[in-house]
Amino acid sequence: MKIAAGIDLGTQSLKVVLYDYEEKRIAAQASCPLELISKEDGTREQKTEWYDAALKNAFEKLPAELRSRIEAVGVSGQQHGFVPLDKDGKSLYNVKLWNDTSTAEECRTLTEQAGGDAEVIREAGNLMLPGFTAPKILWLKNHFPEVWKKLHYILLPHDYVNYVLTGNYVMEAGDASGTALFNPAKRAWSQKLCSLIDEHLYDLLAPLIASDEQAGTVSEKAARLLGIPEGIPVSSGGGDNMMGAIGTGTVSDGFLTMSMGTSGTLYGYSDKPIADPEHGLSGFCSSMGGWLPLLCTMNCTVATEQIRSLFGLSVADFDRLAAAAEPGAQGVRVLPFFNGERTPNLPKGRASITGLTMTNSSRQNICRAAMESAVFALKGGLDAFKKLGFEPKEIRLIGGGAKSPLWRQIVADIMNVPVSVPVSEEAAALGAAVQALWCLEGGTPDRIKSLCAEHIRLNKEKSAQPGSAVCEYERAYRDYNELLGQLSPLYTHG
Repeated sequence: MKIAAGIDLGTQSLKVVLYDYEEKRIAAQASCPLELISKEDGTREQKTEWYDAALKNAFEKLPAELRSRIEAVGVSGQQHGFVPLDKDGKSLYNVKLWNDTSTAEECRTLTEQAGGDAEVIREAGNLMLPGFTAPKILWLKNHFPEVWKKLHYILLPHDYVNYVLTGNYVMEAGDASGTALFNPAKRAWSQKLCSLIDEHLYDLLAPLIASDEQAGTVSEKAARLLGIPEGIPVSSGGGDNMMGAIGTGTVSDGFLTMSMGTSGTLYGYSDKPIADPEHGLSGFCSSMGGWLPLLCTMNCTVATEQIRSLFGLSVADFDRLAAAAEPGAQGVRVLPFFNGERTPNLPKGRASITGLTMTNSSRQNICRAAMESAVFALKGGLDAFKKLGFEPKEIRLIGGGAKSPLWRQIVADIMNVPVSVPVSEEAAALGAAVQALWCLEGGTPDRIKSLCAEHIRLNKEKSAQPGSAVCEYERAYRDYNELLGQLSPLYTHG
């Protein structure tokens, strides 16, 4: 048995899969939940100590005999989080996460200093949004100047795990392109954007390695901590969306991956830089060469979980009620901005339920409208892809939403694109394992595509085709966008 390990550091948990690449199956997997610090000002934070403990806990749950057979490790991590360390590798402050919206003021400051949105887009391929890393760095400097003076390492969550495993301080283009300090077209740090925060920031940023390079090898300390072999390669890794693209086989033009978890994402592979930041389509690099244009919303299963909790329903009961409602929920609409929102850029956004009348006010309609709202928000990304000439052949659905037959059909109908579901539910962790295998082989750019063809399988029983509800959803989507346009001014300035 030959094993590549994939680690996925998410918002809600840290997961590890041990992938037997000879038998093409997951031999074992384990996870450990993570806490979240939430505040009314939009703060969303975690602690590096939680990551350390979760990493150790997850590996300890795996059979020692299998751990001893690991030949390479790959790491996936939630994007955009800011991990500040001192010169000894100790955390200086909490990790500010992708869904932290407390940095809206820093975004305004950086955008003005850069010369406006157009200049930021020219340098970063994106707008300066609260979800990205750059405003978080300025926030730390503004709020904790004494801590700032001790800052030595600037890491993203997946890079932090690489650092724990290897002791090396490096980054790769995929995750780095989500910092708003990086030029995706040039695949290089932007000295101009860095200088807006601090004249020394550029020198603090990690050296960049190629996607197929090693971040390093497992250190003696990490080997003892996790019970894995010392000296085995650790691949470059990447953001969870970049690893999810590998783990779903979204490695060529025409295929899109849609992830429905806490956040919602829609992304596709491109051989050339593609971006439409003004319509929410970020210009990221992939973690296998090439580019990964992506739309992200901060509120996806958040909406259904909040409403499910409000009604005191189990997941099964929630789905049953939603299935009893008609497509379009008889005009009931949900704006799902429980966390504020990144796409559209409404960091002060609030959730709402509208369209209720004496005849349509039911739990069934509200439940279905919550599910539909998450997909409506992501459909804007599909529209942006099409405007740029990207013709979608198939959506590969992952995340919690992929487990629901109803949600799979809603996605197929609203997007009007066939939907398939990978066999493995842990796409990001599996993608990290496949990238680790690529690194182990010393492969070429074409080899990662053939590895995906060999190791990524789809569950034909969970596919969904667009059906009779397509026309109804076209009307409902127009209603949703009209409502969004009417309410957005309420959340833009306060």
